[in-house]
Amino acid sequence: MSWASGYKAVEAGEMTMHGLVLERAALAGDRPALVDGTSGYVVSYGTLASRVERVAAGLAEGGFGAGDVLALWAPNVVQWAGVALGAMAAGGMVTGINSGYTERELKGQLADSGASVLVTVPPLAPTVLSASSGARVREVIVLGGPGEEIWGTTSVYELIGGDGPVPNAVSDPEAVALLPYSSGTTGLPKGVMLTHSNLVTSVRQVLSGLRMTERDTMLAVAPFFHVMGFVVNLAVPLAAGARVVTMSRFEVGEFFALIERHGATVLAVPPPVMALMARYPLADAHELSSLEMLVSGGAPLSAGLQRAVAERFPKASVGQAWGLTETAVGATMPERGFGTVPGSVGRVMPSTELRVVDPDTGRDLGADEHGELLVRGPQVMKGYLNCPDATAEILDADGWLGTGDLGYVDEDGNVFVVDRLKDLIKVSAYQVAPAELEALLFAHPRVADAAVVGRPDERHGEVPVAAVVPHGAAGEADAEEILAWVAERVAPHKRLRAVRFVDEIPRTPSGKLLRRLLAERGRWTAGSALGRG
Repeated sequence: MSWASGYKAVEAGEMTMHGLVLERAALAGDRPALVDGTSGYVVSYGTLASRVERVAAGLAEGGFGAGDVLALWAPNVVQWAGVALGAMAAGGMVTGINSGYTERELKGQLADSGASVLVTVPPLAPTVLSASSGARVREVIVLGGPGEEIWGTTSVYELIGGDGPVPNAVSDPEAVALLPYSSGTTGLPKGVMLTHSNLVTSVRQVLSGLRMTERDTMLAVAPFFHVMGFVVNLAVPLAAGARVVTMSRFEVGEFFALIERHGATVLAVPPPVMALMARYPLADAHELSSLEMLVSGGAPLSAGLQRAVAERFPKASVGQAWGLTETAVGATMPERGFGTVPGSVGRVMPSTELRVVDPDTGRDLGADEHGELLVRGPQVMKGYLNCPDATAEILDADGWLGTGDLGYVDEDGNVFVVDRLKDLIKVSAYQVAPAELEALLFAHPRVADAAVVGRPDERHGEVPVAAVVPHGAAGEADAEEILAWVAERVAPHKRLRAVRFVDEIPRTPSGKLLRRLLAERGRWTAGSALGRG
């Protein structure tokens, strides 16, 4: 059996992502669209529309167009929207890159996406110039103000300051618009091809639950390079005519201060931030009564923590949403004014179907039976970039996407996510692929074999830890040295939190890693490094 959404269907696609925002901007005029949370700098809807057009014109003048990819390596700044939507208006695609990435990780995504233009902020420019030299990048654009010009780059003011015509790009809703990176159910990060139609449909679906209007203010905590940040924190409020307040770096005191200062009404944040909402004592020092809806996404939130948030903010509805990068953010959602049943991730989104199947047999299961959750709907990705085999593994010919998440649907249609089939580790809602860290460990001269698993963590949900077989010739490796070596090469959320030395990594006769068995055998503590286990 399958569960169809009980909500009224939304119109699927039929326009571009930038077209959806520009349509709203034409009605909103001088109302604030984006506000820099710290400085208070405001970009109106009229100015945003103008910048989208000028970015498109400037990029087109430099030869950027259909099939080209623009990479954005920057924190949440107000320029993000104009640049991303401008690149789409020029006919190209956008790939956001984690601003915490190392140069090695940056190079990897640039190479895989084939980005020809890279946009960044002044502090990251030196790394960008080094990383782009070996990639296909032909132009680096810096989002700096006067006096922040950097040799070898183009200022964003040069880009938008020309008088070239706005390109008459082909506005095909089925063209790829966004290339966020995901590890899927397993393996290394892959570019997820989200079309304009996927994104526009997703925005409409989320809006039907959040019901945002021009009177709302969203504090953008989730990073825009992440699908949750781009769709829920940026595109949804802009399509509704609401205000987006940017937060370039999360700091807990500033977070509560910005809610108060800007009168935020809606928050969409990962579980660790919800934990702060429930427990952080200094929150009581701020006036937070403007909050009307709090949504948790990126990883399941316990029923107890959800209740704790609701108790602390009795005037706000509290709920959860669930989805993947491959579903353009959502498959289930909460309702404004109600939220979700504690522990539930909401109900199936409009125009979406969900199945629960036995992971071993593929047999469809009924209400309250636990199995893998499968999703089908117009928001489901086109596929993985240049990875047809990986696409076929997760997306079948009938459009059903295997999520790798275990869950169930109760008699009332509430969806619950209880575990994962996939190997992916979720650290504060960020994806960490064990295979990526294992490949890095294999490059260490004192590591003969290695495996990475997730360890439960109260603050982050999970953290990656490693079992390592030391190289016989080199003797037993030093755990602290391995931790530091990995930390130099990955973003902070990917850093190993512990290393345990073992004699053997459990594998099948064919060599496949028995990751669950390893996790069951593991004896990791909260310490950073351990000896032989």
